[in-house]
Amino acid sequence: MGAKRYKPEEIISKLREAEVLLAEGVSVGEVVRRLGVTQVTYYRWRKEYGGMKVDQAKRLKDLEKENARLKRLLADAELDKAILKEAASGNW
Repeated sequence: MGAKRYKPEEIISKLREAEVLLAEGVSVGEVVRRLGVTQVTYYRWRKEYGGMKVDQAKRLKDLEKENARLKRLLADAELDKAILKEAASGNW
């Protein structure tokens, strides 16, 4: 069975739950077991989403998608430019 992909809202909810458990004195190992994730995943989530609100996480994901789209457009434009330059110089 493949790994479950959590949405940013779910991750933030789980991080808040983890904060409550840690404040109650539960160990990190027990917290990640209750959350159903690995320690690596927990620390990665905390690094990426720690202190964020749900709307901020959604905006971050939207910006990452837009950034990837713009990078693809730029790469395509640069490729077209290189092809046209090569064709203009007659190096066919």
